[in-house]
Amino acid sequence: MLPWFGWASLLLLVVGTVWGLAFAPSDFRQGNSFRIFYIHVPSAILAQSVFMMMAVAAVVGLVWRMKLAFMFIRVAAPIGASITFLALFTGAVWGKPTWGTWWVWDARLTSTLIQFFIYLAIIGLFEAIENMETAARTAAVACIVGVVNLPIIKFSVNWWNTLHQPATFKLTEPPSMATEMWLPGLVMLLGFYSLFATLVLMRMRNGILLQERRTNWVREYLEKQRVL
Repeated sequence: MLPWFGWASLLLLVVGTVWGLAFAPSDFRQGNSFRIFYIHVPSAILAQSVFMMMAVAAVVGLVWRMKLAFMFIRVAAPIGASITFLALFTGAVWGKPTWGTWWVWDARLTSTLIQFFIYLAIIGLFEAIENMETAARTAAVACIVGVVNLPIIKFSVNWWNTLHQPATFKLTEPPSMATEMWLPGLVMLLGFYSLFATLVLMRMRNGILLQERRTNWVREYLEKQRVL
């Protein structure tokens, strides 16, 4: 699956970037500054999705004692943290010409910043606790507790008076922007998900090899790779 996701992410991200930056029409209010949308919105959506996946993996790991579920949490957390940082950074870049400031303590921005800190806390648990089983279980509990923040991020623009605009991509409603502006964003979103799948598969493969490095099948696998 790795080559398929890798080539798909490369194709989708290149097509989406060129389409969004060069061919999509500019916004009648924001001009060309709105084009940061094609990085900011996919990264913000993926950042929340990754945490939801980690929470599901946490439940699977705690209930069914599946080691791969815990490994998914460990390898996905740094990716999720990086994506969340990208969403915060691009949001600040977008906010400067739109709101006149790099940062405001807006409900959406603040809750996303909290999500970033939760990602860092989960990474820190794996690094700070020497016993891997204890670290995995503690991080899993943190994922389940931290998932409470996701509804706050999503509905903050509805619950409070915020500067942040409502959601652009909705499952129950048509897009609030023109099709020729929305489609490149969808391509970029699919590209971000494909990139995440590629990175997770690569990191999980390395994690499995590291965890099982003393077993015969890993030694045989590594020997085969040297021969090839």
